Amino acid sequence: MKEKMKRMLAFMLLFSLVAFAAGCGSPASPPASGEKTGTGAAEEVKEDDDEVEKTAAGPAMNSKAQEIEQVLMDQLAPLPEFNTGEKIGVLIITLANPFWVAMKEGYEKAGAELGIEVAVMAAPTEGDTKSQLETLDAMVARDYAAIVASPIEPFNLVPGVVRANKKGIKVINLGPPISKEALKEAGGWLDGRITVDYEEQGAMAAEYIVEKLGPAGGKVAIIQGIPGAGQSEGRTAGAKKVFEAAENVEIVSIQPGNWDRNTAYNIASNILQAHPDIRAIFCCNDVMALAAADALEAAGKREGVIIFGVDFISEAHEAIKEGKLDGSIAYSIRVYSKAALILALKTVQGHAIPDEVFSPLALVSKENVAEFEGWE
Repeated sequence: MKEKMKRMLAFMLLFSLVAFAAGCGSPASPPASGEKTGTGAAEEVKEDDDEVEKTAAGPAMNSKAQEIEQVLMDQLAPLPEFNTGEKIGVLIITLANPFWVAMKEGYEKAGAELGIEVAVMAAPTEGDTKSQLETLDAMVARDYAAIVASPIEPFNLVPGVVRANKKGIKVINLGPPISKEALKEAGGWLDGRITVDYEEQGAMAAEYIVEKLGPAGGKVAIIQGIPGAGQSEGRTAGAKKVFEAAENVEIVSIQPGNWDRNTAYNIASNILQAHPDIRAIFCCNDVMALAAADALEAAGKREGVIIFGVDFISEAHEAIKEGKLDGSIAYSIRVYSKAALILALKTVQGHAIPDEVFSPLALVSKENVAEFEGWE
């Protein structure tokens, strides 16, 4: 954890050095977001909002997202060839969650930008591990050069990854981890991994909450995702460590909300009944945080309670601006999905790759949300 945190700090220090060049292309750079693929460079257009750069060739990209993109491209250097037409399959968790809907859109946009064919598949629901494995097996039967996979839990995709290995399909793990130990026992492996530090996400949110609670502290609760899911376990662990280390902060409830809006709503309602003096609720994703805010609002108890989520989906962005949510931990979906495809291309083209690629994180709150206009 300490090593990862040092890496994240290094990334953030690098931001100040690269921000002025983040929107500029170079011969060794991939087609920048907001540029056409091919030889044409984007034409800059004057923009009143300094946080957003617009180009004639594409949509605006927030300057903070540009900084994150530069950090990821530095990790991925040297970059592979683009516009080569490789077929890349992508397996996400479910289109029932707006985060994964946005990831699907990000993959498709990035595929067009990089000049490759991308097909995105998903399980029907957050917890349907069997269907997700069946979907992966169907993808292995096709002629993909590589598959980028995000598992529901660490073990459900292991048999499908082994089958992909045997067929010579490169497998990149994005986000929640596929168990390397289970893969090794089954005779399989991963060809690459790109992720975020989930424990750091939880720690960042909890540190913000503790600071806002002040010396008086108070009662706090955590609403988790699906038990055993890597992102849920990491975010919970990070937040729990910070809360337990803080003076006068008491964790009164840790319950799984299963990434489900209705479940999280009911949990938040029950927490409020049991602890009417609750001061803060950290939710392991934005969908559940929005549900918790709705529950407290319905009970007339929203005022004075800090509610924080993770993912910074578009609905959370608006909710923070409106004061419905206090904040969210962000990482650029647009950049994250693009970096995953570039990593897949590197494996297909025989490049040496790092053991893991980490996306930097950003904390968005009501104090700085205006700086994130144009964020994707």
